[in-house]
Amino acid sequence: MTQKLNVIVIEDEKNICNFIQTTLENHDYKVTTAATGKEGLSCITSCYPDVVLLDLGLPDIDGLEVLRQVRDFSTVPVIVISARIQETEKVAALDAGADDYITKPFGTSELLARIRTALRHSQASAPGKTEAVYRSGDLMIDFDKRLVTIAGQEIHLTQIEYKLVSLLAQNAGKVLTYDYIINHIWGPYADSNNQILRVNMAHIRRKMGENPAEPKYINTEIGVGYRMREE
Repeated sequence: MTQKLNVIVIEDEKNICNFIQTTLENHDYKVTTAATGKEGLSCITSCYPDVVLLDLGLPDIDGLEVLRQVRDFSTVPVIVISARIQETEKVAALDAGADDYITKPFGTSELLARIRTALRHSQASAPGKTEAVYRSGDLMIDFDKRLVTIAGQEIHLTQIEYKLVSLLAQNAGKVLTYDYIINHIWGPYADSNNQILRVNMAHIRRKMGENPAEPKYINTEIGVGYRMREE
């Protein structure tokens, strides 16, 4: 018998909590719920969850503080679920260690897809788990050969452009903030102005023949960052 994956839902709105619990249990997840930040932290330390769904607007502790405390002792995937739609809120949550961010209201399909993505990233980051090739539609990235092709045709990228594409591909399905990308590619002392990132991304999209208005491979999370399409 396959052991069910354990999801902790930290959410004080009863109707939303019930919706999430019913949805996940119908898809064979084990669900533990908590209505406060303190209760949620206790559940995380005692239940060893596979994924945590965290609301930001909790009655006792702000969700961001809960997230920061979790990151002090655990790398469990955390998906923030919140009615806060400001870009600064999303960036703050992602920079504090959230793996993803879903804005209320959301549908069943989106919720399940984000959970699957978070679980894949968690499993991929385990020791000995490295994928040598990324594929999405016609796009293929061979990390060992540092080769990028579309429909079998090689795409010639600069060193920086390749680093950008490979970073996004290795985190496919996960939104990476502008600051995270800049820090990872150019280092912690790089200018935080996003212009250099936007210019390089424009060059990449032109070389890949991608229309930014209808992206096939790289989605822009406006004001937040970029997300590579999942394999």
